[in-house]
Amino acid sequence: MLNLGMIRGRTCGGASRRAFLRVGTLGALGLTLGDYLALRALGGDGAPPARAVIMLWLWGGPSHLDTFDMKPDAPVEYRGPFDSIATTVPGLRICELLPGLARRADRFALLRGMHHESNDHGIAGTIALTGTIAGAVGLGGAENNQAMRPSTGAIVGRLRQGKPGSLPPYIILGNPLHQGLKRVVGEGGGSLGSTYDPFRLEYEPGVGLKLPDVTLPDGVSAARLGARWDLLQGLDQPARNGDAAVTVPPERLKRHYELARNLIASGQSLAALDAAREPRRLREAYGAHRFGQSCLIARRLVESGIPFVQVNWSTHVEGPEDAGDGGWDMHDRYFQIMQDRHGWMFDRALSALLDDLHDRGLLDTTLVVAVGEFGRTPKINDRAGRDHWNNCYSALVAGGGVQGGRVIGASDRRGEHPRDRPVTPADLGTTILARLGIDTTALTGVGLTPMGSVIEDLF
Repeated sequence: MLNLGMIRGRTCGGASRRAFLRVGTLGALGLTLGDYLALRALGGDGAPPARAVIMLWLWGGPSHLDTFDMKPDAPVEYRGPFDSIATTVPGLRICELLPGLARRADRFALLRGMHHESNDHGIAGTIALTGTIAGAVGLGGAENNQAMRPSTGAIVGRLRQGKPGSLPPYIILGNPLHQGLKRVVGEGGGSLGSTYDPFRLEYEPGVGLKLPDVTLPDGVSAARLGARWDLLQGLDQPARNGDAAVTVPPERLKRHYELARNLIASGQSLAALDAAREPRRLREAYGAHRFGQSCLIARRLVESGIPFVQVNWSTHVEGPEDAGDGGWDMHDRYFQIMQDRHGWMFDRALSALLDDLHDRGLLDTTLVVAVGEFGRTPKINDRAGRDHWNNCYSALVAGGGVQGGRVIGASDRRGEHPRDRPVTPADLGTTILARLGIDTTALTGVGLTPMGSVIEDLF
């Protein structure tokens, strides 16, 4: 990462004139425009404004026309049955199903020109999580044979390691993504290797946080574990096996040993992440469903120092009559489900998360992103639903220095295509990394080609 030193003077544009001049000088040495924009996003003095990211992954793809980009003047077969409501930001209106977010509109910004090249869940999931189609596997079996780029979370996990003895730096709350029996790739370490795959936790309504079984074996004390670890470290030196130099154990295996040791040593810390330990009032504010309680656990994780937490959407709540759902992939009964379940659950959980982070002084340093792999067709189908739509959709971004109340980009009259300031998942991923201080230099240092541009309008 480029360090501009102790530069504190600033201009209205953000970076100081001195910083700009130095950037210009470095440009002659190969500094890219992307680097300069990343420096601008960092605020000009090189200090990352964000320490953590909470990614709310709205699997299945919510409709922008029924959330953040309503079209009340479009033909009836486009606009749907819901009204828009005013927010705390003059001129900004969102869906009536989101009254909590309407009252907090000054805390988040909207991207209304998101788009990419595929409406296949499998391919779109990979694009949205990694910024590229490389390595994607379509639900119909078609594969892109390029090496998969690491997910944004995996890159953060590689470059923002936690403290010794802490939990892994990249955690996902929720199961691996599937569409039917098809696994969706894109959440893992990709070309960085499986070492940087996410560490998964899951909240089960009525049970709580499911923790890994990482107890010590009978007869093995903490001291004995430490002695075994010291022995293992001693073995991890070049040794001779005939004429071939070998290392025992391999680096990947060593990291798994380290993870197991950390989990055993931090059992109490893991237990402290149980949402049941929070005050009842706060738990109720998030909602008694999996998504809401997972958002609460995500806050606890970033508060404990985890740099990247992803919450995979699921609204499973207590009760035999409600066994969960298929995410936001609603080709039929869309509006009924939105009104009965998804709308208020999403509104309540995200509103509580923004309040909770703000009240604890964490919102300024925690970037919150809510987005799916695509949107849904602006035109309603004949089953009272909306189908896949990758040509235009919305994302919500808050915290980490984001200027609340802003709308970046616009869709056309029917919400079919971006009309102004289109952005891609690669742009969003680059922006997330830049807020954490991860720039071109850091990426190339781990063998990754930079992609996308920082969405400066957010800051």
